[in-house]
Amino acid sequence: MKSTLIAFLLTIGMALTAHAQELKMPVDLDKLAAKASETTEVTLNAHMLQLAAKFMNDDEGDREARELVKKLKGIYVRSFEFDEPGAYSPSDVEGLRMQLKPPMWEKVVGVRSRRDGENAEVYFKSDSSDVIQGLVVIAADPRELTIVHIDGPLDPSDLEKLGGDFGVPRLQAPARPKAKPSAAGAQ
Repeated sequence: MKSTLIAFLLTIGMALTAHAQELKMPVDLDKLAAKASETTEVTLNAHMLQLAAKFMNDDEGDREARELVKKLKGIYVRSFEFDEPGAYSPSDVEGLRMQLKPPMWEKVVGVRSRRDGENAEVYFKSDSSDVIQGLVVIAADPRELTIVHIDGPLDPSDLEKLGGDFGVPRLQAPARPKAKPSAAGAQ
């Protein structure tokens, strides 16, 4: 009975450890860097983010970003530009996609354009408190591949605050369409 209980506890412990593992950028991305004409790599763990936050300006925009950064565990960006289309394939990032599975991760945006070859995927990591605990963006076109991973609690509106800092592209919330006047109000 005692050995059965120990085996059960070990199994539960390994399952919890596997569930809690952090997202790992696939080693294959190093192969992409060798093929790319331009590579950007940003790796900021929690300690480095705290250090970087100290150097941010004291204006309102940076102040908001600094407060957000204090809560994050890391920001990781990998961006590759290629001279020729087709220098990489979707399978080159499949190791990353395999980690972005429910229940921990949910794909919230998937955009595919056959005409332009531009594709984008956005994944959220959430917990039982309905707080977003992480974000991954995979943006690809025939000559460029960018992966952004933000680890830590954030609100989607926070992304605009981080845009342009730490290698995170500038993001803007889409403009809300103006309300059309009603037929009754137009008379």
